[in-house]
Amino acid sequence: MGNKGYGSIPGTLFECITFLARALPVRSVPTFIELLIGAMLTQTGFVTGAWLAINPLRSWSAYYKWLQEGKWSWVALGIQTARMVVTFFPQAAWFLIIDDTFVYRSSRKAPGSGIYHQHGNKANRPQYAQGQCWVSLALSVTRGKMQSAIPLLSRLMRTDGNTGKLDAAKVLLRTMARVFVDKRVCLLMDSWYMKEPLIAFALSLGFQVIGQVRRDTALYSPLVVTGKRGRPAKYGDKYTPEAVALLPEVRHWVFLYGKWQWVRYRSAVCLAKFLRGHRVRAVWMQFEDEEGALSKPRLLISTNSAQSADEVFKDYARRWAIEDLFNQMKNGWGWREAWQQSRQVLHRWTQILSAAYALPQLLSMYCSEQMHDLLKLTPWRKKAPVTAGQVRLGLRLFFGHVRVRDWWNPTCRKFEPSATPGKPGEPARSGKTAWRRHSKNNRAANPPPPS
Repeated sequence: MGNKGYGSIPGTLFECITFLARALPVRSVPTFIELLIGAMLTQTGFVTGAWLAINPLRSWSAYYKWLQEGKWSWVALGIQTARMVVTFFPQAAWFLIIDDTFVYRSSRKAPGSGIYHQHGNKANRPQYAQGQCWVSLALSVTRGKMQSAIPLLSRLMRTDGNTGKLDAAKVLLRTMARVFVDKRVCLLMDSWYMKEPLIAFALSLGFQVIGQVRRDTALYSPLVVTGKRGRPAKYGDKYTPEAVALLPEVRHWVFLYGKWQWVRYRSAVCLAKFLRGHRVRAVWMQFEDEEGALSKPRLLISTNSAQSADEVFKDYARRWAIEDLFNQMKNGWGWREAWQQSRQVLHRWTQILSAAYALPQLLSMYCSEQMHDLLKLTPWRKKAPVTAGQVRLGLRLFFGHVRVRDWWNPTCRKFEPSATPGKPGEPARSGKTAWRRHSKNNRAANPPPPS
């Protein structure tokens, strides 16, 4: 197909892939790029599906062998993914999200396969099921009213040993903390992860924490010094339901969870007993529907007591993006079909799938104005927001006709369209050969000035 039309692909994609490639040894980069592009183009999570989606150079068995025996780190790739987002899509503040998800696995021999409790409590699903539990760390990105979660790292839980989900969350945070040094970071968690050991660990990293807790969580007013003799009290009056009802109620019209709605809330600065007296901002809130009915009350706390109440629940609403991330990864990017037989290979392939989702998602949010030709397959969605699935359909028009490996230039270590593509019917040139010819042609067309 030559070089025609490749200008329709945003240059940001090539820059991001080049950036990600720095996390791998030079010899592993061409194979990594092939599998990454293949995972972007296919909806299945099979390695052979990614292999069939591109014009590969090697046999399918070589890619399996690379996943099994290649000298590269999936953790380093996850860290580089976070650095990529921070570098190319900067924000004033960063919001990390911790949560876990369940992937069905009928085989007991699959790595990490066991019986897990289903927290969704859906009527059409069993309370316990056989499968794998993943603890994931994601990064919330925002552009206008668009919010999305970008997967960074996921850790497969073991069925043996003493390592729990809180320990796995600490490992993910410790690994990723180096990327966010000297940056404003807020960690968002649901009620299961809002435990003192994890919150204290996040605070030690310099992160703010916002999360939902049980409504009966022991909260106390700050102590007022009385000057009386004896050992001073540690806490003031407890915030009982009766005391909370006496707080002034605020009714606020706000855009949350993709729509405008009324929110009723009460707020106070409290001392959290389960955090050993740490000062927090507590927000008791309810949603009001069109008929005036109120939802089930919920309690949110922020470790930054100076934060306003509306900022607390607006920031916490970002956490819901990880639920959509899990849905997309399982049903659109093949997490359900990741059937690798060893824990190491499964982690590696899952990390490639995560990067394959992150790139189209970021393009759909930040480069939508540059992708008119990529979106021509879905003209009926001109006025709708651009999605990662639409970007994938458009990329198939181009990447399905080229040998992706030849677009990697080992000399300057860049991934970019070959400047001198082969003629129709000719085998594609290697990236090194193409680059040498490109440089020679440039010297001939632009000779140096006379001395």
